[in-house]
Formats: sequence, structure tokens, C-alpha cells
Amino acid sequence: MQLTILHVSQPVDGGVARVVADLVRGQRAAGHRVVVACPSGGRLPREAVAAGAELLDWPARRSPGPSVLGEAATLRRLVRRAGPDVVHLHSAKAGLVGRLAVRGRVPTVFQPHAWSFEATTGIVTRLTVRWERRAARWATSVLCVSEQERADGVAHGIHADYTVIPNGVDLAHYALAERAERRTARLSLGLDLNEPLAVCVGRLCRQKGQDVLLAAWPAVARRVPGARLALVGGGPDAAVLAAQARALPEPYRVRLAGEVPDPRPWLAAADLVVLPSRWEGMALAPLEAMAMGRPVLLTDVSGAREQLPPDDHEAALIPVDDPAALTSALAAALADPLECARRGAAVRAWVCERHDIRTVIARVSQLYRESIESDRVTSRVPARI
Repeated sequence: MQLTILHVSQPVDGGVARVVADLVRGQRAAGHRVVVACPSGGRLPREAVAAGAELLDWPARRSPGPSVLGEAATLRRLVRRAGPDVVHLHSAKAGLVGRLAVRGRVPTVFQPHAWSFEATTGIVTRLTVRWERRAARWATSVLCVSEQERADGVAHGIHADYTVIPNGVDLAHYALAERAERRTARLSLGLDLNEPLAVCVGRLCRQKGQDVLLAAWPAVARRVPGARLALVGGGPDAAVLAAQARALPEPYRVRLAGEVPDPRPWLAAADLVVLPSRWEGMALAPLEAMAMGRPVLLTDVSGAREQLPPDDHEAALIPVDDPAALTSALAAALADPLECARRGAAVRAWVCERHDIRTVIARVSQLYRESIESDRVTSRVPARI
């Protein structure tokens, strides 16, 4: 059965954009009509069009505010224009506006990509949770990328029809990086061939915790002479993090690579990939690193344990916002390149078995069919939007 699928996304870059782009490619290859509504700019519009999607400009801001009602009215018109069989809302902002606009009149899948209340405190958290509880009735299904993300929703009283489908990666694109590719990558990036290298790939923002990484780095560099750190990505905290990096003593300087079209050269060059996030659903960058045979060091946030082999938990997981634990684990890993290589081979096998993007696309397609059928059976609201 050919479907018309409408993806609504804000943001248009980072891991969310990569997830949407992967789904678009797989769904177009399966013969579906795919429409993407998102703001202009960023990587998602380009990649969606290149994959064969129809693109609708939805000028939504990233953060909620007074513009929400206008964004909902605009999105309602775009939904009518697209005529979808199913609407897939990605991340908190699209989930907020999309559910206001559609209100269950079209089968709707909401994918938080990490709950919005994880990023807030105090009264804002209470209001956000209250909204999520209310808006759950306007989602045919809530798609979580980890069992922990689902459990967090349940624990906050968000009653929904949950489905858990872990994130996946294109294993052909993120192929195992052998020693020769590591050498080529380091030469192309102007890196020393033998210095221990830690790489952090992620949006430069509070969520990803690069500030904690920079705070820990001088102690790591003292314990592992010659060690280098690279931050790969752009984002709202780029200037602040650049200033923090410049303030480090000369021997401990960090390279800020900025936004890159493809992180593969940096992943190939790395001995270890580190992501000290403060919250996640299931981060995509570690899966990409592991697919290329690189071990990871992660904070113990939602999805982290589930994306790692159980016997790698001790070496790969540290507490959130703990510079001392980050220093110890990072220094121990960079001081032992042979152990890094062994762990890299093990996590590559794990990702190949459990996080193939083809499996994700097939399971999401099945969720769409179930959501459409459920909507036909329940007929909760009029079909007209």
C-alpha cells in the first residue's frame, strides 16, 4: 500500500535532521509519497529534496513562544495541501505545534527525540509535563527511541500508545574504518598520526555537555601527554565554548571543527568518541561512531545503556555533570589504544546486529499502518482538518 507520509520537523539540523532524512530515503525507496514540512536552512531541507521528498516551507522558530498559534495555523494549511495518510511529528516544537494543528484528525505519530521537560526546571517543567499529558490524546502513537525514554514518559503520567524503536544508522555509509582509513583521515584533517585523539560530535549546546568536557580536558591532557580533543558541530553555544577553549593553557588547546557536512573523517580519525550529554532519547552520534568501529564514552542518560553492549557499560558510562568521572574515564581510555581498538570491534558488531537503519524504516512503516488502522477503527474525531 502506497502511503502519503508527512514529516514535520523543527529542528532542521543535528541528530533529528539525520533521523528524518534517513526515514525519507527509506520511505521513498519503498515507493511512498513523502512530504517534509520544516523551516528553510539547515541540512534537512537539502537532504529531503535530494532523497525525493516534496518540501513545504514551515517557518517555525525552534523555541515555543507567542508565534505558536500562527505556526499552528500555517501548519494546518500545509497538512490540507499535503493530504497525508499519516503525520509524523519530530521533536518537542513540532510535537507542540503539530498536535495543536492536527488534533488527531489525521493519524499522528509523535516522536519526542528526548522529552522536552528534561531540558527545563521548576514551573516550566510542571507546565511542560501538563501539556504532554493533555496532548497525548492527539497522538495515535508516541514513538520512543529507547525503553528508558518510554519509562520516563510513563513516570510523568503521560498516558499514550507507546512504541519503542531504537535509532539506527546506515551501516554502508558508516562502514568500519580500518587503520588505513584512520591514517588518511588524520592526514586530511591535519592531525598527528600518533597522538591520542578524542572526538565529540554533536550540536554545541547545553544538552550535549561540551562545557563539562572542556572543564575536564586539562586534567586529561596532563595524564595523557600529547592527547588532543576535537569538538565537531555547530550550535548556539559555539561562541561561548570557543572562548572556554581559548582560555585553556596552550598545551591543552582544543580544536573546534565547526559544522561539517559529514562527520565520518572525524570518526575515522578518533581513538575514542565522547558525548557527555545532560539528556537524550538515544543519541545518534555514538551509534555512528560505533558503526565505524570506534568506542564511545557516554553519560548515563536515556538510551545510553540500551545502545551499548552490556559488557561495555563499565568502561563507557559515567554520571551526568561529573567532570572528575569524565576525566578518569577519558584518560584511562586514551592511555590504552589497544583496549580502544578491542572495544571498537565489539561495539561495531553490536550496532550491526541491533541498529541497522533498514530495520528501523521497516518498523516505522509497520507503525504507520497500525496507526492508520487504529484510526479507522476508533474514529475518534472527524476526518476533516
